[in-house]
Amino acid sequence: MRAPGAGTASVASLGLLWLLGLPWTWSAAAALCVYVGGGGWRFLRIVCKTARRDLLVRLELRRHQRARHTIPGIFQAVARQQPDRLALVDAGTGVCWTFAQLDAYSNAVANVFHQLGLGPGDVVAIFLEGRPEFVGLWLGLAKAGVEAALLNVNLRREPLAFCLGTSGAKALIFGGELAAVVAEVSGQLGKSLLKFCSGDLGPEGSWPDTQLLDPLLKEASTAPLAQSPGKGMDDRLFYIYTSGTTGLPKAAIVVHSRYYRIAAFGHHAYSMRPSDVLYDCLPLYHSAGNIMGVGQCLLYGMTVVLRKKFSASRFWDDCVKHNCTVVQYIGEICRYLLKQPVREAEGQHQVRLAVGNGLRPAIWEEFTERFGVRQIGEFYGATECNCSIANMDGKVGSCGFNSRILPHVYPIRLVKVNEDTMELLRDAQGLCIPCQAGEPGLLVGQINQRDPLRRFDGYISESATSKKIAHSVFCKGDSAYLSGDVLVMDELGYMYFRDRSGDTFRWRGENVSTTEVEGVLSRLLGQTDVAVYGVAVPGVEGKAGMAAIADPHGQLSPNALYQELQKVLAPYARPIFLRLLPQMDTTGTFKIQKTRLQHEGFDPSQTSDRLFFLDLKQGHYLPLDQGVYTQICSGSFSL
Repeated sequence: MRAPGAGTASVASLGLLWLLGLPWTWSAAAALCVYVGGGGWRFLRIVCKTARRDLLVRLELRRHQRARHTIPGIFQAVARQQPDRLALVDAGTGVCWTFAQLDAYSNAVANVFHQLGLGPGDVVAIFLEGRPEFVGLWLGLAKAGVEAALLNVNLRREPLAFCLGTSGAKALIFGGELAAVVAEVSGQLGKSLLKFCSGDLGPEGSWPDTQLLDPLLKEASTAPLAQSPGKGMDDRLFYIYTSGTTGLPKAAIVVHSRYYRIAAFGHHAYSMRPSDVLYDCLPLYHSAGNIMGVGQCLLYGMTVVLRKKFSASRFWDDCVKHNCTVVQYIGEICRYLLKQPVREAEGQHQVRLAVGNGLRPAIWEEFTERFGVRQIGEFYGATECNCSIANMDGKVGSCGFNSRILPHVYPIRLVKVNEDTMELLRDAQGLCIPCQAGEPGLLVGQINQRDPLRRFDGYISESATSKKIAHSVFCKGDSAYLSGDVLVMDELGYMYFRDRSGDTFRWRGENVSTTEVEGVLSRLLGQTDVAVYGVAVPGVEGKAGMAAIADPHGQLSPNALYQELQKVLAPYARPIFLRLLPQMDTTGTFKIQKTRLQHEGFDPSQTSDRLFFLDLKQGHYLPLDQGVYTQICSGSFSL
């Protein structure tokens, strides 16, 4: 029996026993026994675990706020307690930093930039691959009250110049490995921008407008600044840029309390321990790697093993070598690991927990069984959002839980939207309409700027911030954060990720879930990279499904694939168009980029990739050339 059913039975028994004249205490005890015996124990367990996590995080944050602590201050207290313990390990180079070394390095950074005249309110951009220096740089800047803008190392030319410009940075610290990239945009950067190179400039030698940072740090004092910058938990710490899958990146504001909240939620939700060793192969310019991962080191004293770039072939070897007990994943990482041939290290590691987001339900159990990872810590959340949720008991496919009996404790909600436009639907009173169990809806979180768990700090761009806020959502006059994600909640309160806004499309009067079709195709093709999206066809209602598939060796048979699709997908969900390409473009967080693919559609003049269309009369895929494209667009060829 499900918990709500058990709840109904327990309420009924309570009323019956009361009518029979038994004391209310006896009646309540009997009702509780009926509820627990009917399956409600699991529901009560997850409610208690969630409440405990939220209470711990709230109490910790309140204590730090009252004491005017900051992330650097909390780290310094941790470093004093265990100066000789390993803080950060670079799996690629073997370099190890203790807590004392990380503290000293970040102090030197603080002193250098303080002496340069930078302080609270100033911004310094960091453009560096993931290694211990990355952490030491932003941490040291924060000790001086300076806010770091963490730039995606994959940015080039115009997007790079755009992010630098919008950050308002007075200085740029770049890694020597990215010197050539910086040189490409040097003409677009202001002459007043200070430039520092971490590491060697390489074959470029010396630049007249660039200083080598390492010699400056060696000469600087490693003692803490004499005067604190006077910041608190509600002040800005740094900026993280969105992945840019829907346009140019936006700089999300991360305040000290948000950094603490994200790291603390993960720590308490999944019962991490200070003795754990965490393997972090995620980009440090995003929140998963730099907050959920590195935050365990800075706030709780864990050792974190860094690798600047995910390597499927080295993943388990690294975990064995460094005795890792916790690993992070994101996007397609788990699928990439499953594609690897079986290796000895898979059975030698000590990993008990994998924490992250984006693990497809179709491969969830296969991943845990093959690699022997006892616990999956799937969670939902974005850098800037106020409605993060966590799957704390390994419910397959769920990205989190929110209590349906105590919804006001953590006021998030799924609300109904127009599935074509994603516009909020409202009732007669002008309020948003809550979804019932099983109904897909947009996840929103009520905003309260006085509550560190519910505040929304937005982006540097005020217009971008305003687009993520709606009013009169829960009640008249309130404000809520719009996540842009469609989820479904079951009767117990478990939530399941459905689609990013715009990824669901209608075809033949039916809704097509891109994530569902992508999962099916990827599984049929041995975990190959797949992107599914809707494309407009002139004169045809809705959008036709199109699948872009990585086929580096040109061996995929469209018609053999179609034979399998007929067995597992409804007719309306089968892709009308196929695009076979050498490789798929992904973001730094291993999410497949669809923007360019959607823009190019099924027009052969836009790509040299192999294109196919589904001829329903013949029941198989045919090559799509310019002539066929013209016939389809003119309506002379029926889809």
